[in-house]
Amino acid sequence: MREGTLAPRVFWPAAIIMAIFIGLTLAFPQKAKGIFDALQSDVISYFGWYYVAIVAFFVVFALYLGFSRMGDIKLGSDDDKPAYSFRTWFAFLFAAGMGIGLVFYGATEPLMHFVSPRPGVDGTPEQVAQEAMSQSYLHWGLHPWAIYVIVGLAIAYATHRLKLPLSIRYSLKPLLGDRVKGKWGDVIDIVALVGTLFGVATSLGLGVMQIAAGLGFLNIPAEGNLWLTGIILVLMGITLFSVVTGLEKGMKWLSNGNLILAAIVCLFVLAVGPTIFLLREFIGSLGHYFQNVIYMTFDTLAMYGDDGQKFQATWTTFYWGWWISWSPFVGMFIARVSKGRSVREFVVGVLLVPAFTSFFWFAVMGGTALHQELFGDVTLRNEDGSVTAENALFHMLGNLPGGVVLTIGAVILITVFFVTSADSGALVLGMISTNGSPEPKTWIRVFWCLVAAFTAIALIWAGGTDSLSAIQTVAILTAIPFSLVILMMCVSLYKALSFEHKLFIRAQRRNAREEIALELRDNLGEQVDEMVASGVDRRLATAVDEAVEEAVDAKVERKVNLAVNEKLDERVESAVASTVDEVAFQVQANTVAIQELKENSSGSESASNGPWDK
Repeated sequence: MREGTLAPRVFWPAAIIMAIFIGLTLAFPQKAKGIFDALQSDVISYFGWYYVAIVAFFVVFALYLGFSRMGDIKLGSDDDKPAYSFRTWFAFLFAAGMGIGLVFYGATEPLMHFVSPRPGVDGTPEQVAQEAMSQSYLHWGLHPWAIYVIVGLAIAYATHRLKLPLSIRYSLKPLLGDRVKGKWGDVIDIVALVGTLFGVATSLGLGVMQIAAGLGFLNIPAEGNLWLTGIILVLMGITLFSVVTGLEKGMKWLSNGNLILAAIVCLFVLAVGPTIFLLREFIGSLGHYFQNVIYMTFDTLAMYGDDGQKFQATWTTFYWGWWISWSPFVGMFIARVSKGRSVREFVVGVLLVPAFTSFFWFAVMGGTALHQELFGDVTLRNEDGSVTAENALFHMLGNLPGGVVLTIGAVILITVFFVTSADSGALVLGMISTNGSPEPKTWIRVFWCLVAAFTAIALIWAGGTDSLSAIQTVAILTAIPFSLVILMMCVSLYKALSFEHKLFIRAQRRNAREEIALELRDNLGEQVDEMVASGVDRRLATAVDEAVEEAVDAKVERKVNLAVNEKLDERVESAVASTVDEVAFQVQANTVAIQELKENSSGSESASNGPWDK
């Protein structure tokens, strides 16, 4: 595939912005620290409520997209099959859920919430520990992945469904139209590019701090900003060697092997630690989290004054800003591997798989740290009762069997995550600065690698002894512009998906009407055929009935006439015979009478000839 070329209207403005930031921060670290401190105490306080509101909205909006009728729309053509099997796709999502931040905060955050609880949290140590786990779940569970769902879904829909380049600007094509190809699109990509740079730099800064802490536990001195700078340069050199020499396949194998190493470390801690306690705490913390997630989502700690504001800036606001600035990186990754999935599959998979990966990691790492603090004979705190963020993990691992091996494994884990994050980050940054080219030129990737490294170095030097504070402040501030882009993505997604859903409904109705019309035609034809057949049958039956009736009538008439004639003949014959008999009888009687008269006449004559006649 042809290498991507530079988009100068995106590349150069972003490069100038980063050059100014790096140059001024390194030239005037103390003044930069003062500015960061002022921003954190003044400006950030005005944006805490904003981050809480928009992230809560992102969660609701992501769930709405996934479980509404729009969830049936496919990220690709209607006939496209998923590019990867469910198992492979889930593995990609698991990989997206793992990273430097999870290793850095896995044991640290629950412990720090236990030592310095959120304002309003009190009770027994066990109750405070449970609240600490739920607060950690809030920051690493559904909320960050809801942000990634929206960014990834917007990019995936534009890339796989609309066949547009894989870039941030084109995710807003349904909203802005062809304006994404002009200045509007340039501004969007510049904001995404700068925001992603600070997101990558935040991860690199956290990673190098924890690598230095791990080396310290292995009796390898690595304290101070010079050491941190040296570690960054060494690891960045390894990353650049991979980019320049084209050892991308080796980098992929290294990344996959690191995921296996992370699983081994987690399961080993589960096995040698308080196993039953960790499993029970995992289930219990899930229940406590889901029971209180709505309250924690919208809690701005406004009733707790400066303490509440400080907690929000240090934790929740920082996390929401970090996730927003990191979202172009994760969103483009999960968009690339999700072709052929439905919107519903995308939302459910991206929300649940990485979130439950984080839950389990925190249950094991954070649960082990809390168990040692609550029930063990050791403490993970410093002498003054505080907790050093980058040291907590190694304190916890050192108290377990095989602590040295676990510490070495953790350092390797973070180191590889550092290298792979820098390499992948440079690829994403290169894609954004080349209008979505999947293969940006090598020098572009090298350039962004160096910019990310020097941004992390600048943040470390500006922070002085509290590098974490500077990193958090910049992550919060640089995410504000891109949060507006994500809100525009929500509008763009809703517009595109609802329009397509309406088209689908219209097509369904049109097809339904056609099917109904066809069915009516078929039924009407059948009815007409039946009516014609019925009419023919009736007429035929009538004709047959009439013919039969006529035939029957004629036959009956003939038979009746014959019978009548026979009866008449019989009666005539009988009458004639009777008359003949009567006549014969009468004749005979008359004959007899005549005979008798004759005889009487003869006797009379004889008598007249008697004596008187003499």
